[in-house]
Amino acid sequence: MDLPQCRKCHQGLLVPLSDFGPRGAALPYKVWSCINPKCGFTIRIDKGVIIHGMRVGEPKRGDH
Repeated sequence: MDLPQCRKCHQGLLVPLSDFGPRGAALPYKVWSCINPKCGFTIRIDKGVIIHGMRVGEPKRGDH
């Protein structure tokens, strides 16, 4: 699989990460994250909305 280059830092690659939904359904490629630790750019799908810029593990607004 050819991984895309990060368009934010232009140094890292974007790798796909998968997750499980609230009812246990697999969500392949839910998040794409830059592997450059100085960048940390992500793009994800959350409830049908595309969100970008959050770091992996960073809580969404409203999640406490």
